[in-house]
Formats: sequence, structure tokens, C-alpha cells
Amino acid sequence: MSGEDAALRVPASAAETNGTALLEVEHLRVLFPIKQGLLIDRTIGHVHAVDDVSFVLHEGETLGIVGESGCGKTTLIRALVRLTHATAGAIRFRGADITAASQKQLRPVRREMQMVFQDPQASLNPRKRISQILGSPLRLRGVPRAQTEGRARDLLTRVGMYGEHLNRFPHEFSGGQRQRIGIARALAVDPKLILLDEPVSALDVSIQAQVINLLEELQGEFQLSYIFVAHDLSVVRHVSDRIIVMYLGKLMEVSPARELYEKPIHPYTTALLASIPIPDPKENRKRDRPLVGGEPPNPVNPPSGCRFHPRCPRATAICREVEPPLTEYAGGHLAACHHPQNVSAEEIAASRRSAASPLAAGEETPAADPA
Repeated sequence: MSGEDAALRVPASAAETNGTALLEVEHLRVLFPIKQGLLIDRTIGHVHAVDDVSFVLHEGETLGIVGESGCGKTTLIRALVRLTHATAGAIRFRGADITAASQKQLRPVRREMQMVFQDPQASLNPRKRISQILGSPLRLRGVPRAQTEGRARDLLTRVGMYGEHLNRFPHEFSGGQRQRIGIARALAVDPKLILLDEPVSALDVSIQAQVINLLEELQGEFQLSYIFVAHDLSVVRHVSDRIIVMYLGKLMEVSPARELYEKPIHPYTTALLASIPIPDPKENRKRDRPLVGGEPPNPVNPPSGCRFHPRCPRATAICREVEPPLTEYAGGHLAACHHPQNVSAEEIAASRRSAASPLAAGEETPAADPA
């Protein structure tokens, strides 16, 4: 099996446990052209924001996407709802290909796919009252004008606010309240999928917990599926069924949430986990923190081979020359690494027998590293 086919095995293994596929993404790429010139624009390069990403989201599932700033997380979910144009690949929602759908064709789809943005203040119209902000999507859904206020009041109550808030403007609320309003607006059109772009990153820790608990309650009540984007693995672990780790536009690891924390395979995932602060300062000083130094490479000219190799402490010659395929290990755990951690030599050998081996001719299979 080729590395390309291995990436497409992500949905197959997940489908066996999580049911019907809601959203399917195959080999998605998003490149942003770099222009130069005064009178005539010339394309002199591209930013590789999302590069060959494949996954499936199932009904009722929460998929977390994590990685450093600039890894392509936000660009990916904006492409899924067609706020950003996909350069190549396919996006299917409920089996229908929406990659090149017209605006008219997208209207019914967008009612089922809603976004909650990172900055609630910027995403709410400051000139409109909350009744207008929530009333507009309700009318698009077909709710009669006479019933709009009552439905908007119900939505506010459901996200932990009060009906009298309808007459206020966004600037009269705190950050946590504005994010609740953004969630209520997303719920107004009765969606099946909500994409959350770092919805709690700007909130205090106590407010983060309240919003996360609210999202979990709403998921059970309205049978929602989530894609939850964050850079903080300590937040994602509490809400996700599966987690995708991205680096420089590529998938580094895909795993059930619990397994990712207990047995990370890719060195980049290990570094992200090591960056999670421990409440006890003494324990924080004691633990071994294999943090990764330096800055991510330029996405205009990404490194050859494994994109993480310039910062990886385990990199060898093959990492600099050959891009590792996304390889499946036991339990549906996938990782794109030539030197996987926390897997036995037998698992490595079995995975490479079932896939096209990226190892150069004559190079030995590396020994498993339990660390």
C-alpha cells in the first residue's frame, strides 16, 4: 500500500467504531500565491498552508486538530466550509462533493455546517442588537418573523444567558458571554456540524471549562459533530474522540485521544505534550521535557523529506530525503515518522510489510524506542 493510500485508511478504521461518515476530506491542498510586481502581478511562489490532508469525521464525533501557530489548522477548517478556496483535493459532506459547488448549491450545506470563531468580538456585528444577530439566521431557516424573538430567547437561555440580553449590543458583554452568543448563533440554523476555531483560547481558565462543558451538553442534546481546533493539547484532550496533529500543513499523527496522550508515536507530538504545564511547580521541574527549539521552517519553501526534520532530535539522513507515509499501527493509530516512538519492533515491521516501505534499500528497520 502506498503512503497516499495509507492516509485514506483513516476513515476506514474510524468507520468501524464511530458509524456513518459525515465529512470526508481527501488529499486536500490549500496554496496561497505570492505575488510580485507593480503593473503586472507575477506569482513567484506559494505558501503551503494545507498540504495533502485526508481524514473523515463521523456523526456524533468530536475531532480535535492541534499544532503550533501557523501549522494550517484554521486554513483547513475555513476550506471545509468554503470560506477559503481549496487548491486541490475533495471535500464531501454527507456523500456530496462540495469542493467546487456554486454558492447556490452551498446554501443548504452551510445551514448544516457552522463556524464558531476564535475572536467573538470580531465575529459579531457591533451595530446590531443580539436579537438581530440571532434573528437573521432564524429567518433564513424559515422561522416566521412573529416567532423569531421567542426562538432567539430560547437559544440564549440554552447557552446559559438570559432573555433580556436580546436588547443589548455585543460590546456590553464579556468575552465568555460573547462566545456563548456565537455558539447560539451557530445553533440557530439547526446544524449537524460545528467547526470551532480555538473557541476558548482568549478566555480565562475557569470560563474555558464552562464553555467546554456547555459544548459537551449541546452535543448530546442536538446530536452535533464537532471539529475543535486548538494549540493547547490540555484543552483538546477533554473534548475530543480523536485528535489530528498538524505541522507545516501536514498530518503528523492521527489517534484516538486517550492513546495519543498515553503513547505518542511522533516526536513532534511528544514535544507538544511536554509543553503542557503541570500545576505542581516541583513536578514541573522534575520531569524530562524534550522541548523542540527553533522556529518552524518557511512554508513558502518547506523542507524536503519529513517537514519536521530540521527541529527533530531523532532525524537521520532518510528523514531529510524521504517523506514518511502516514502509517497505521495497532488500534487505528497513525503516524508519519521514519523512527516511531512507543511502538515495538514487531509493530514497525508489520506496518511496513503492509505498506510501501519508505526506507532506502539496505537500511535496517530502526529499533523501537519506548521513550
